[in-house]
This record gives sequence, C-alpha cells and structure tokens, in this order.
Amino acid sequence: MRVAGIMSGTSLDGIDVAIVEISGRRIETIGFEASPYPARLRERLLACTESGGAHLLAHLNVELAELYAKAALRAIARFGPVELIGCHGQTVYHEGARCTLQLGEAAVLTERTGVSVVSNFRARDIAAGGQGAPLVPYLDYWLFRHPKRMRIALNIGGIANITVIPPNAAPDQVIAYDTGPGNMVIDALVKEFSDGKLTYDRGGKIAAQGQPDRRLLNGLLKDAYYRRRPPKSAGREQYGAGFVERIKRSKLAMPDLIATATLLTARTIAQAIHEHEAPSTDLIVAGGGVHNPQIMGHLTAYLPDVAISTTGDHGVDADAKEAVAFAVLAHETWRRRPSNVPSATGAKRAVILGQVTYAK
Repeated sequence: MRVAGIMSGTSLDGIDVAIVEISGRRIETIGFEASPYPARLRERLLACTESGGAHLLAHLNVELAELYAKAALRAIARFGPVELIGCHGQTVYHEGARCTLQLGEAAVLTERTGVSVVSNFRARDIAAGGQGAPLVPYLDYWLFRHPKRMRIALNIGGIANITVIPPNAAPDQVIAYDTGPGNMVIDALVKEFSDGKLTYDRGGKIAAQGQPDRRLLNGLLKDAYYRRRPPKSAGREQYGAGFVERIKRSKLAMPDLIATATLLTARTIAQAIHEHEAPSTDLIVAGGGVHNPQIMGHLTAYLPDVAISTTGDHGVDADAKEAVAFAVLAHETWRRRPSNVPSATGAKRAVILGQVTYAK
C-alpha cells in the first residue's frame, strides 16, 4: 500500500510529506518533500500556542488543512498517487495524559485531495491513559530492533526524544520519552538575535562563536523534569517563550546564550541515554538537530562509548523519519491494528490510533 505521511513539528518550521510504500513489514521511502510555513502563518501559530483564542484556532484549523492539501498534492504530483494519507496535524497544545490538540481539518484535506485521511492520532492514546506521545517508537521498533545490540533512536526536533530498544526486545520492553528541549530554544534565541532574519542556527555557527555559561546551565539542569521517570512528554508549554525569557534574564551575550542552549540540548539528551546505555549501544539520530555540528559534537563528547549514526545510514532520510512514521501509523489504523506502544506512552493498553475521514 502506498501512503503519504504528513508531519509538522513543534519547531513550527513547515510541513514534511513522505511518500512510503508498505508491503508486510517492509517500508520503502519513495520520496520526501519539505514545505516551509509562510512567515505570517508561523507568527500566528506561535501567538496561538502561547496565548490561545478560539476564533484564531478555528480559522487556523482550516487554513492549515488547505496548506497540507497543497503540500500533499505537490508530493503526489512528483512521486505518484497514494491510497491513504496520515496527517499528524500541528500541535498547538499538549498536556500528556490529559488533553491534546492538533490543527488541520481532515475533512478539508480529504475533500481537496480525494484521498482518505487518518488524523488525530494522539487523542486515543490519552483516552487509554497514556501521554499521547511519543508515537514514533512504533516505527523505531519496526526499523531498528537488533538481536544483539541496544538501539536508541533519537529525534532532535523542537523537542528531543528517544526510543530505547533493548537487544531482541519485545514491544512491551521499549521505553520512549521526551528528554527535554531540542532545537526549540535555540531557534527562538537565533530569531531574536537576528531580528527575525534567521530562524535557526545554520551549521551551529552562532553557538560556535559563544561560550556556554556553566552557572546558567547548571541552574537549568535542576529542572525536576529531567529527574522524572518516564513515561513523560514535553512541549512548547515548558520550553516556549516563558523559558526563553527566563534564560535571557542572565544578561549574557546572545551567542553565549545560544551556546548554552545548544549545550543544554546535548547534555539532557546524553543524561537520558546514560540511563539506558549498555556495552553495545547504537545511537541512531534523526531530525533537524542532526545538521547542527555543535549538538552532534557535544553528543560525541558526552557519549564516547556509543556508536553514533543517523537514520540516513539505515535507509531513512533523517529529515523525513517522523513523516514516514505517520504514514506507517495511518497504514496500521487503516488495517485496524493498534500502533501505540503502551510501555512508551503509559497507556493502559494498545489501541488503534486516529480517526479516518473517508474519501468515498
């Protein structure tokens, strides 16, 4: 079955579309397209996530769906027709084990594309007592389980998260959770530093100009979140504008703040990995952070005994992995198969995720 997976993450940088061919347990990525958000839409999404407003939510719900449809149709025109679309939607609020909201009206997406859509993936897991996140571990387990080696899949998006897969693991042995900030805090500081001309630290160049402040870093590391046991999840509620304002109160030069935020991302990821590290451990990295040499360099220094690679080394584009995951999750929903990982989300049981909007 050929499925399109659509993903827009916490970084609010745009829409990723992966076209995937699924046959049994075999997954082939046919193609991947990334479509950045218009600057004005991104500003409105930020305003919505940080201040709310029902009127704004309702309009964004439709506007995003129209953009998802255009992105999907571009990818379909380039790579060929699909039988199903899995659309994660844009998260504007997430409170694990309680409620979650992703925008992007599936009815609009179905109507514009003529393709059935699976959407609203997280709500069912929450209803079953879970955090509603992370959901990508289903794909991680499928792709990376190894008979002899510990595999840890790391995604560095706006938030960083890991999936821990022990050697020859059964699904209920998989552990997954958000480790803390990924690129989100860095991106916010870069935007301010550049007066909005830049949206991320390309190549880690700004962080390389600064010096991490150990006093600030040590203060940030005292956050109780890092000591909480999983399952747990984080988002813009913890690491959005309020967090950025908190670290700016240190009055450091902006390159030093960005260097400190970069180190915070790597340090909190490494702390989490040390909790699970075994003698033969592979760290397989995806997400935008894989392109930041500062983050990757810190991880290499913090994890000298871990073999670090990217998902690209394993046949899955590091930028496309999460979109691929929602294509796979949609496929499982269409086949009426559960696809949450209760040991990762904390749900009471495995459930069929999402809602289907039928084209016919």
